[in-house]
Amino acid sequence: MNSWQKISVTILFLALGWGISAQESFDLTKWPEGKTPEQIGMRIANKYLSLPHSHWGKYRKAANRITYPDVCTWLGGLWFAKATHNEDLLTRLEERFLPLYSDEKHLLPTPDHVDNNVFGAVPLELYLQGKGKPYLELGLYYADSQWEVPADVKPEQKDYADKGYSWQTRIWIDDMFMITAVQTQAYRASGDRTYIDRAAKEMVLYLDEIQLKNGLFHHSPDAPFAWGRGNGWMAVGMAELLRALPDDHPHKARIMQGYLKMMATLLTYQAEDGMWRQLIDDTDSWKETSGTAMFTYALIRGVKNGWLDEKSYSIAARKGWLALTAYLNDEDKLTEVCGGTNIGFDRTHYMNRPRIEGDLHGQAPFLWCAAALLGTNVNF
Repeated sequence: MNSWQKISVTILFLALGWGISAQESFDLTKWPEGKTPEQIGMRIANKYLSLPHSHWGKYRKAANRITYPDVCTWLGGLWFAKATHNEDLLTRLEERFLPLYSDEKHLLPTPDHVDNNVFGAVPLELYLQGKGKPYLELGLYYADSQWEVPADVKPEQKDYADKGYSWQTRIWIDDMFMITAVQTQAYRASGDRTYIDRAAKEMVLYLDEIQLKNGLFHHSPDAPFAWGRGNGWMAVGMAELLRALPDDHPHKARIMQGYLKMMATLLTYQAEDGMWRQLIDDTDSWKETSGTAMFTYALIRGVKNGWLDEKSYSIAARKGWLALTAYLNDEDKLTEVCGGTNIGFDRTHYMNRPRIEGDLHGQAPFLWCAAALLGTNVNF
């Protein structure tokens, strides 16, 4: 019996021990009432639309620009609308965007950082869902400016650009969603392989630089901690890139290798209740929802695309989803979300991060999971 078979058998016995059938333990289509992706997804999407633009995922201050937590939630809403064929939701999400062409134009982020350029993923998704060429033009502006070197570029940024990478490269794990998401969306919308080539080349750089032997990632070369949500950005970034990469792409095998290695290790660190922790490999660390949602999303995508063994990984994905539903409170706010986190140089930095409810860092990936569970087309 090989290692993968052992994992499958172990998880199967655990499932039977919890009093559920073997089939139910890895079924990603049948859910208890109140915990279905249709119900959860609509609750989160409606919550997002009921509130103003956030200030970096929170609502204590008025937004001074559209920040990436909003981008991620907006994108999740659009994916969910497509997966559920909900034209009313799609219309409401577009109506939220339209003022950015007029009264709220000042909220458009300046394309000078990975956290700002990812904004382009939203108009590109609106274009992909049939909402018109102006969305394509705006989205490509953010994708292209991520590679167009500004006059005031720093020497280290120019060095990366000279090697064919984005001048915004900084080798932080967060980047592998922020850069690859907008470039992958640009490829989907335009069909121009330049964009997917950029994303793949960038991902391979990060895999080579900061993936550990066990498949997890340090926050950065200077921050040797397996931070949960940071690793989540990598997991989702790889999953999104892999489902868009053409089969003949020269970097696909390398990225798949990095993805599979990470997914296998994540199985070993998932808690019995389905959660992952703020520091993945630290059992004294608290259970954190945004990272758990991102890992669950990456597992769902892997199972649906046939990259992962269905039984072993579906069990983990199902446990992750059900665990997350217990953290969604009566106000439709996901609790135990790690606040925005810069790189830190000691364990205490990560352990003492604020634990927030309703922060979009958590709402967004939970919504992604709902869309992924419902999607029938693996490439949407």
